[in-house]
Formats: sequence, structure tokens, C-alpha cells
Amino acid sequence: MADIAARLGVSKMTVSRALSRSTPQRSDASESLRQQILRTSQEMGYVMDQTARTFSSKRSGFIAALIPALNNSNFSDTAHGLTSAIESVGMQVLMGYTDYDMATEERLIRTLLSRRPEGIVVTGGSHTPVARKLLTSTGVPVVETWDLLDKPIGHNVGFSNAQAVSELVHALHAKGYRRMGFLGGLPQSDARGADRRRGFLQAMAQLGLDTSRTLAIGSAPVTMEAGARGVAKMMENWPDMDALVCVSDHVAFGALAECQRRGWSVPGRLAIAGFGGFEVAKACHPQITTVSVDSAGIGQAAGQLLLKAIGLARAGQKLAPETVFVPYQIEIRGST
Repeated sequence: MADIAARLGVSKMTVSRALSRSTPQRSDASESLRQQILRTSQEMGYVMDQTARTFSSKRSGFIAALIPALNNSNFSDTAHGLTSAIESVGMQVLMGYTDYDMATEERLIRTLLSRRPEGIVVTGGSHTPVARKLLTSTGVPVVETWDLLDKPIGHNVGFSNAQAVSELVHALHAKGYRRMGFLGGLPQSDARGADRRRGFLQAMAQLGLDTSRTLAIGSAPVTMEAGARGVAKMMENWPDMDALVCVSDHVAFGALAECQRRGWSVPGRLAIAGFGGFEVAKACHPQITTVSVDSAGIGQAAGQLLLKAIGLARAGQKLAPETVFVPYQIEIRGST
């Protein structure tokens, strides 16, 4: 800043005011000088340090968000929806990836909160006790996404994974399937996957059907290869199984591919359903029955809710906890 001032023959205070001012002044002369300062700062590669302004105004201009993975298109769509909502008002998103690990989430929450975000978005409602305490005491709006929670920390945007799978099971039952199984990952590795398994078991029990055909294979995110291994193991254990509900479309695709390798007709010998509405479920043959989720809509709704909460917080007010339900859709396709 001193170098810019020296080059233009003005004070450092004049440079500081010009760089921090977002709107032109009424005086043509002062605006002309401001534009000259801005051009000079760009030529000299000057980047303004926002730290002091953040501490004085308590407005960092960004929110923090944590998602399990970026290579999962559902979560990348959520991140895109969130970013589009936040950036529409000139704010930014600082993103972190938990790799489905609650200890990693706890570490990232602590790190991100030290940067003084104006709000934070997390995926799901399962956190370590320390992470929950950090989120509860942070003093900024918190939005938990991708599930409907009985006791959210603050705001909640999503849907019930358990209810969605329960509705899927009832839809398959209406088509005549009775000996259904569930293929997913280890429950402790993915809370949403565990909820889907719970929804499957609840629906099967409600329908008076056998609940024993379940298999946990691998940690989240469960892969296509695990789906291939899993369906082979399940058909070995329960050769009479007539339908398989998978924790995700990727797992379902792996199961479908393995059935085709072994010459097992889908849905003739085994019907297969997934979860998530991923592109791969539409690109294969037969197309896979799934629960289609509005992933981008979850991010968009979370961003809009956070902006409302931040706006009130800047005015010294607090938004009462809100829950936003984002609809899903059961899509029956050729695999069932």
C-alpha cells in the first residue's frame, strides 16, 4: 500500500479508502483518483489483506461447507447449488472434504471456524461430541443437510433417507417382489447408508416379510466393485432372493454388471434398485430403478437459508431454527 501511495504521490490512508470503498463517491475528482489507484494496484499485483477488516466489521464475506467427497456427483451438485446461492450476493464458499470420517470432520470444523466464517454448512447430523459442541457454540448460523433430523443443531435442509428407502420397498412390494435383500456398507462408516438400511428393515417388517437378507460390504463410499462382490455373495447365501435394494446407484450398477457377467437375467432372476439418481443408473441397460434426489436443490436451499440467517445476524438478530424438506422421487425403471 505504501508503494502505491509513493508512486501516485498520495497518502496511505487515501489508498486504503480507495481500495476498501465498494461504491463511487459523488465527486468526479475523487472517483477519478480512486480508479487511478485501482489501476495502479492491479499493475503492481497488490492483493488487499482482509484480516483487519474481518476483525473490525465481524464480516468475513464467506461461509464454510463440509461435504463427504467431491468425486461423488450428488455432493458436487450440492456444493454447486450452495455456491451459486452464496455467490449471488458476492460471498464466497470455503469447502472442506471429510472423506466420510467424523474425526476428519471435527478437525476441519475447528480449522474452518478459526477463519471466522459467517455461517457453516455440514452434511448429515452425525458428529463427534466435540464437533457438535463446536457447532453449537460457534455463534454463527449452522445448517445440517442431506437428512431430516429430530434434534438439529440449528437449521436443517434435506429429506429422510430411511423414509425414502421405505417407500422404495413398498413400491417394489406393489410390483410383486417379496424376498428382498439390502446391500450396503458398514453402518459405522456412513450414517446416511445406515439410515437407508434402517428404512429397508422397517418397511420389510411392516409388510411382514423376512428381514434377514442384508449384507454390509466395505466402508463408505461403497464402490461398484463392492456391489459386484456383494451381489454374488448374497445370491450364494440367499439363492431365492428376488429383488436387491442397494445403498447407492454405484453399488447397484456393480451388482447389475456382475449379474450380466454371470448370465443372471435382470429383472428376470433378480430385480435391482439403487439410490441417488446418478447418471450411471440411466446410462446402463436396463436402466436402474432408484430414489432420485435433488442434490443441487439441497445446496441451493441451504445457501438461501444461510443468507437469510446471516442477514439477520448482521442486523443483530437471530433466525429461529428452520427445517426445509427437499422432495425426492421414486423412479421405477427397467431393472425392476
